[in-house]
Amino acid sequence: MQGYITRQLTDQVTTKLKNNPVVAILGPRQCGKTTLARQIVEENNESVYLDLEHPADLAKLEDPLAFFNLHKQQLICLDEIQRAPELFSILRGVVDRQREAGQFLVLGSASPDLIRQSSESLAGRISYLELKPFMFMEVDDDGPSSTEQDLWLRGGFPRSYLAGDGDTSFEWRQDFIRTFLERDIGMLGFRMPPARLGRFWRMCAHVHGSLLNASKLSDSLGVSSHTVRSYLDLLEQTFMVRVLFPDTPNLKKRLIKSPKIFLRDSGILHALLAIRTHDDLLSHPMRGSSYEGFAMENILASAPDWEPSFYRTRAGAEIDLVLRRGRHSLAFEIKSSTVPKVSRGFWQALEDISPDGAYVVAPVEEPYPIKHGVTVIPLAQAANIIHTR
Repeated sequence: MQGYITRQLTDQVTTKLKNNPVVAILGPRQCGKTTLARQIVEENNESVYLDLEHPADLAKLEDPLAFFNLHKQQLICLDEIQRAPELFSILRGVVDRQREAGQFLVLGSASPDLIRQSSESLAGRISYLELKPFMFMEVDDDGPSSTEQDLWLRGGFPRSYLAGDGDTSFEWRQDFIRTFLERDIGMLGFRMPPARLGRFWRMCAHVHGSLLNASKLSDSLGVSSHTVRSYLDLLEQTFMVRVLFPDTPNLKKRLIKSPKIFLRDSGILHALLAIRTHDDLLSHPMRGSSYEGFAMENILASAPDWEPSFYRTRAGAEIDLVLRRGRHSLAFEIKSSTVPKVSRGFWQALEDISPDGAYVVAPVEEPYPIKHGVTVIPLAQAANIIHTR
């Protein structure tokens, strides 16, 4: 096990606390929210931490106004805030009376949409940040070849990535999946059958990186398309699945309109597909789509203010990831091979959308140019490219 790994979100949290009364850190369970919050609390002597899943801490809030008044000059951290949504209306009064920044740091395992449903009273007073499992730029200290391969196989959940061996990592992810289905979805307020949701989750793993075909999934599960959509919404809102919508810059083209679905953590994807080792992964038919999702999540972690999409026409022109911000756009094709080759459809897609920059992301050691101004780059350089735009 390694020591504490500094999270990229730390500076953003600190900055937000200086400018907002309430800051919310959202993300999947076990992604490191508590560790990050405790680190911030320990560095700030004027702080109080409460875990709302712990009965002793929850008991301290039987009279929340009295507790908040007792600690009104301190930063109060409330972990697993979705366990006590009634607190949000009380926080508004406290925030408005003190009129100061940095009053509350709240952590939640539900999505921003679900949190906002319970926190309408905090509109204009709360700032949201999403903490993802470990990203490549946070753990890249052993050289890109070893670190990238381990992170790709194990995923970024701290206990999976930092496990002492591959078997322990794989078993932790299996336990995570089981606990998510049997306990977490109920605690987050969802009322869905765990066994059927588990089957759907595994189906999503097998079509990871593909276009969503709700009818096919509903036929396989024996449920309606509406039920499939509700299952997908649940996995999306709990940060397990990403739904990537198509880019539509050219309405004259016959564009694909269906979204793609990706499991957001490669380690969870591999556990659902029973991929245990690097050898299993390299020989698996899902290798390419697995690396596409892994690289995409790492790229998006460095592009929070860019709008992501993919581009595909019915004629076969395609780009894996398009990022847009205002008038600017970037195109990324993602390949799992160390000798990446792109198809004719990629070049046609570049002509269609004319991005400001075009890149092929692959597990290579050094960047190098190919024709028409396209550059092959290692994953580590994608963040630098985005930050310079």
